[in-house]
Amino acid sequence: MALYLIGDIQGCNGVFNRLLSQIDFSPSRDTLYVLGDMVNRGEDSAGVLNTLMRFGDSTKCVLGNHDLHLLAVAHGIRPAHQSDTLQPLLDMASSGAMLDWLRHQKLAISLIHNQRRWLLVHAGVLPQWSADQTLALAGEVEAALQADDYASFLRQMYGNTPNQWQDDLQGADRLRVIVNALTRLRFCDANGVMEFATKEGAGSAPQGFMPWFNVPNQRTAIEDVSIAFGHWSTLGLFARPSLQAPSILGLDTGCVWGGELTSYCLNSAKLAAISAPISTISHAT
Repeated sequence: MALYLIGDIQGCNGVFNRLLSQIDFSPSRDTLYVLGDMVNRGEDSAGVLNTLMRFGDSTKCVLGNHDLHLLAVAHGIRPAHQSDTLQPLLDMASSGAMLDWLRHQKLAISLIHNQRRWLLVHAGVLPQWSADQTLALAGEVEAALQADDYASFLRQMYGNTPNQWQDDLQGADRLRVIVNALTRLRFCDANGVMEFATKEGAGSAPQGFMPWFNVPNQRTAIEDVSIAFGHWSTLGLFARPSLQAPSILGLDTGCVWGGELTSYCLNSAKLAAISAPISTISHAT
């Protein structure tokens, strides 16, 4: 049984299916862990979700910012962006089932492979969070998304403040910080203050900030937990210290921008990638 991690698909269903064929993925034998942003900007978000839903328990997914955006657009809470490609999905008779499946996915996943603990998120983990705390906080958001009145959570989800975790945060502020860390984080300072304006690569950190995984004395690093994430296409493929023994693994290789869709096999420590011709991507700017 092979375990695969895969970066941001973002609705690029054709490339996604080509990658599944290349790695010879079988839902009866293997497990696919998707690191968020399953939908939007690509040509067929519904196709991606239908494939993942069809795989059943052989697929484990974390939610990304684009996945949450789809839920908010579907409820009229956020307007669609000019570059969104979500309307064909929303127009389908089966959209309700897809949205319901989406809101029942995780914000963080933990797994053990070869006596190594992995923590899977879409964007990042704040430096003061342990792996277990990250999972517990993700669970608070998951409970809000799975509640009958989850639209009320979506209405309060957006915003850049508070921009730092405090254990005594309550209500919407608490959930907003968790969502922002797990689905939007790129840069923060040594105290975990988040910065959201900068979207370029790791070398573009504003003064006083750094990539979240470079913060000294990060709890998950002390715990020797490996973290895999997506979200950061301008960072590209990132493995530290190496693909054979990564403690930090970034797998967003910019498929939706004409880059590649990349998977990493935990069993073999090997990558597989499929190039995404820009002609196959809709509204990729």
